[in-house]
Amino acid sequence: MTELLYLRDAELREFSGTVVAIDADASCIALDQTAFYATGGGQPHDTGTLAGLAVTEVRKADDLVWHTVEGGPLPAVGDTVTGSIDWERRHQLMRTHTALHILCGVIWNEWRVPVTGGNMEPLAARMDFEFDPVPDGFAQRIEELVNAEIAADRPIEVSFLPRDTAVQDADLIRTKVSLIPESVTEIRVVDIVGLDKQADGGTHVRTTGEVGALRVVKLENKGKGNKRVRVEIVDA
Repeated sequence: MTELLYLRDAELREFSGTVVAIDADASCIALDQTAFYATGGGQPHDTGTLAGLAVTEVRKADDLVWHTVEGGPLPAVGDTVTGSIDWERRHQLMRTHTALHILCGVIWNEWRVPVTGGNMEPLAARMDFEFDPVPDGFAQRIEELVNAEIAADRPIEVSFLPRDTAVQDADLIRTKVSLIPESVTEIRVVDIVGLDKQADGGTHVRTTGEVGALRVVKLENKGKGNKRVRVEIVDA
């Protein structure tokens, strides 16, 4: 089982781990612990280096995180190797992910409309909401609301709750914590204090002020009751 170091420390940029498995045909390395985020939950994988090799993909399979690498011979099972995260890319993804949580929070607080899906890349993202139709002046209004929350520089806290406790939290029920597999007995919670609380396994910045600013790029109709909001994250 690979321990996911970023769950407790998203600021960790370098780490050491022990090789527990190798897939030579696919140039993949699995470790006992990693700071590399594996693609999932709408957030793409990290890049960087591992054992001096370029990491081009990170994916989770069962209980292991596999790092696809290129550029040289693979280490052996049992070797201790060093990994380094591409911090500029990771930090852009952290800013983007936090911005999406702020967007979810302000839309829920203002209109009580839940999110139905989303995806992101560094400094650009889209989220779908159960609007039919969107209110007049919607794009300008959510820009104002989101950027006000960014300017408020709200702290962002990460905690871990027993599953039985988490499923009783009304905010977490709204974000469908009940859909997390029963095998997960501890729920990771990301709390933008005073705004938004979600069960979430992704990486985030420390305060909303670190995001920068959000701009609405486009609104799209994705069918009855499903509207897509495309955004970009820019420096303040």
